[in-house]
Amino acid sequence: MLRFAANLTTMYAGMPVLEAMKAARDDGFTAVECRAPFADPKERVAERLAELGLTMVQFNTPMGDFAAGERGLACLPGRVDDFRASVETSLDYAKALGCSQINCPAGVLPRGARREDLEPVLAENLKFAARRFAEIGVRLQLEAINPVDTPGAFIWTTAQCERMLKLVDDENLYLQYDFYHMQVVQGDLVRTYERLRERINHVQIADNPGRHEPGTGEINHPFIFSELQRLGYSGWIGCEYVPRTTAREGLGWLALASGDHHGG
Repeated sequence: MLRFAANLTTMYAGMPVLEAMKAARDDGFTAVECRAPFADPKERVAERLAELGLTMVQFNTPMGDFAAGERGLACLPGRVDDFRASVETSLDYAKALGCSQINCPAGVLPRGARREDLEPVLAENLKFAARRFAEIGVRLQLEAINPVDTPGAFIWTTAQCERMLKLVDDENLYLQYDFYHMQVVQGDLVRTYERLRERINHVQIADNPGRHEPGTGEINHPFIFSELQRLGYSGWIGCEYVPRTTAREGLGWLALASGDHHGG
């Protein structure tokens, strides 16, 4: 049976993480993910998860100055120390929250920088993070992000992800596969997933255009769900979409997709 996790950042946008957790639980979810849990002390986040009976599936490493346009530190020259500090912060939260996977946003290509100069920076940072995360049994993930929503995204195709897997050459580096991003960039969603599934640790969904809930756009989610089941996907499916109205009003698709209840 497929299992779905609410993405607090997108489904409950504008709510503080601790409030969004309760909203997700009230909407029937038993698992959540988010962009960043770091605004609250890790002990308080862990306590809230326990109070609500929720599993924290994953979160991102700190992404830098979001308001200034940073979307990750891993590819940025001159920020290696900041990146390593962000890895340590992520490890502290992962241990406290019982979280076994963390996504590492690569970031955006700085103006005037050359891609070939930044690839080694990203590779070395990913090697460092993969080794540190492996020490406590946490899987590191790399995700391709579409450059329409995130102009200048450094990693935006599965081919680039595969290149980084080869450059890093660490068994603790996995891929996060977002069907929405890949529809915007390259299509061929299920066949690409099937080819790479041994290195894909987590998947996310949203429809296109609009990044709204399944059933609002062009992606054939019933087919994707049936193929994930056929191919034996056993992880969580992150619902990283923006509801057209409210999260609760848009959940009709989920009961049908799970064949059970929201949280699996």
